[in-house]
Amino acid sequence: MGMEFWLPAIWAAVIGVAVSLYVILDGFDLGIGILFPFTKDESERDQMMNSVAPFWDGNETWLILGGGGLFVAFPAAYAVIMPALYLPVLLMLLALVFRGVAFEFRWIAKPDHRFWDAAFAGGSALAAFSQGLILGGLLDGITVTDGRFSGGPLDWLSPFSILCGCAMVAGYALLGATWLNMRVAGHLEAKARGWAKGLLVAVLVFMVAVSLWTPLLYERIAERWFTLPNLFYLAPVPILTLLCALMVWTGLEKDQPASPFVGTVGMFLLGFAGLAISNFPYLVPPSLTVWDTAGAPESQVFMLIGVVALLPLILAYTAFMYWTFRGRVRAGEGYH
Repeated sequence: MGMEFWLPAIWAAVIGVAVSLYVILDGFDLGIGILFPFTKDESERDQMMNSVAPFWDGNETWLILGGGGLFVAFPAAYAVIMPALYLPVLLMLLALVFRGVAFEFRWIAKPDHRFWDAAFAGGSALAAFSQGLILGGLLDGITVTDGRFSGGPLDWLSPFSILCGCAMVAGYALLGATWLNMRVAGHLEAKARGWAKGLLVAVLVFMVAVSLWTPLLYERIAERWFTLPNLFYLAPVPILTLLCALMVWTGLEKDQPASPFVGTVGMFLLGFAGLAISNFPYLVPPSLTVWDTAGAPESQVFMLIGVVALLPLILAYTAFMYWTFRGRVRAGEGYH
């Protein structure tokens, strides 16, 4: 096996890491926006936004790496996925832009900022829901003929993709609630624990629904999970997910600051691992694999050199930011 085999596999891993980091890091600050309507208290809303103020724009770096990596390393997949999912991708990008503008303008518009509050909450919820639609549309399968997208503009819209959209909103809200439990002090901390308990139940219901829906609809996924010896090899994934959920609940009950957030991150990563197990090596289910859609090895090597050089710097900067702004945010404190 030469470079033609290993380069696409390496790039699939790079994109997988980038998407995972985006979902975790941008997920909790999108979750803050989704939770915004749950409190009407002005100081608590300020406290929520200040808990993510130093991080939110940097968190979106990973979305750029994931999308750019797909364009460079798998151009054939990019050329199929984008027209197939154009509308939800456009909705997601517009929501992220509008949300970012609202984040900055809300402070400038004080005290008359109700429009920007609504924009921040609505943009966050729409971005999360659109990402779920993209995921559901991809898992549902894309119609491909001769290596090109040959379906309709609304093929992505289905009961399953809507379920995935709702699941993503609930999941990001859980990340946001457990983040607040860890990073804020005072009355809002207690509220966040209450939100997180209800959201944990909702997320578990959505995870069970998706886990049952996919093998029932797609024989290839059922074969991957429920045939021997795969059943024994893959059993740790749902078991560890339940243990992470128990970690979240126990941490909330015992007023522990970090363990609910860590457990939620674990649930997300295990869910992502389950999706990867269900679909690999298909990058465009159910027809195109990572090797079918790989770009020229020269392009992959050229860009991989840049990733190897820059990725440690991005990770170091990210770690430095989170370390510098560690600790809890109290009412009246902030970075604006």
